[in-house]
Parts: sequence; C-alpha cells; structure tokens
Amino acid sequence: MPRSEPVTRQRLQKLIAAAGICSRRHAEELLREGRVKVNQITAGLGDQADPNIDRIEVDGRPLDQPSSPRLILLNKPPGVISSCSDPQGRQTVLDLIPKSLRRGLHPVGRLDGDSRGALLLTNQGEITLQLTHPRYSHRKTYKVQVRGKPTTTTLNRWCNGVELDGIPTQPAEVSLLKQGANQTLLKVILREGRNRQIRRVAEALGHPVLDLQRTAIASIDLGSLPEGYWRELTRSEWTSIRLERNECPS
Repeated sequence: MPRSEPVTRQRLQKLIAAAGICSRRHAEELLREGRVKVNQITAGLGDQADPNIDRIEVDGRPLDQPSSPRLILLNKPPGVISSCSDPQGRQTVLDLIPKSLRRGLHPVGRLDGDSRGALLLTNQGEITLQLTHPRYSHRKTYKVQVRGKPTTTTLNRWCNGVELDGIPTQPAEVSLLKQGANQTLLKVILREGRNRQIRRVAEALGHPVLDLQRTAIASIDLGSLPEGYWRELTRSEWTSIRLERNECPS
C-alpha cells in the first residue's frame, strides 16, 4: 500500500496560539468574531488549516510560523508598562528585551505600572493560558509595604477575603515580615489576580500601599535578578510550572 502523507492540518485556534499571537481561548474569540481568514475566506470556530500550504490571516496580517518556544523572567522596574506597546509612548516591558528576541513575545498577565518585580513573557499562547486562567490558580508572592501598623484582626480580614466591587476576594496568605514606626512590610500570596487587587484591598483596610514588589510566580523566584534585567527560564523551571498546575474543580 502507498504511504499516506502526514496530516499537517490543525485547528486554527491551536495554530494561532502556537504563533504566539494570543492564548487558544482568545483565538477562539477571534474566530467567532470573524477576524480570521484562510485563503481569503473568513474562517469559523472548528475550522482547520495547513500552515505550510494555506495562507492564514488574523486581522488582515499573515500568520507567522511559530517561533522557538521562549519563556522569560523579567524583573520589571516601576514606571514600565506591562504591554507590548503604548499609545502614550511610555516605556514597555518589551523595550527591556533585545529586539532579536521580541518576535511574538508578550507579557503573561499584568503587573501595575507603579509596581515592580517578577513578570513572565512568552511567545507561546498555550503557556499564557496555563499561567493566567483561573482554573489553574498559580500562586503569586509579593512583598508589600503599607502605611501604618495593621492589627492581627485586620490581617485576618485580608486573609479571609475583602469585598471588591460587590464580590469578596479569594482567601489569601498574609504574614508580617517587618514593622516600623509608621509602616509595615507584609508577605502576601494570592491565587487570583483582580485589577490592582492588593492596592485596593490595602486601601479598603485603611493601610495604603507604599511599595509593591512581586517576588515569585509559582515556583519561579526573582532571586538575585537585578531590577530591569531578564533571564530565560531553564527546562526544569518550565517543567515545574506545568507540574504546579492546581486546577480548581469546575
């Protein structure tokens, strides 16, 4: 019998994610919105294509072939925006990465402009999904300097959840590291990432944030990486992130 040709057709959302444009989940939204074309024909969710033969376009731009998988840890300085570009011309996290490595690279989640510390960047949409989707609940560790001296009762409130926009935050781990005359250094561990969550909770509890540094994402720790510098993750660190996926029951 003649040998059949290898099957290279794949679902479009998988190809888009592999090209580093976005997560597979977001790619599905692009397909639903009619923003993907194959050979000049609008594609739909569930459609397949062969990237070696078909011309795939997202928002009118040709889909690049997947780059070599890349996962970078950046120690973001304050004042740098967690975005690929900024219409106001502010410095972004990609500006801190060599141009030769930027293709398809995007930040995994966000870190407020005023905040500093650990931020991951990747060109793999699937990695972005694994690290940001609530079902995986990766822990993120912070050192938080707040004004005043929170009482044990106040810290317990933070641990148990504080209502933001009518919805309580998930339980957090909050511990005292150091206390001064009118400020306190806390260690905070979260498994969710609502908009400016730590700053808003601290404000609601009467202890505004003076400084916020993310020190670790899952088991990936900043260590001695200087502010404004970056490094690529090792193979063992990639593996550790995958093993630490703590899926929440649906």
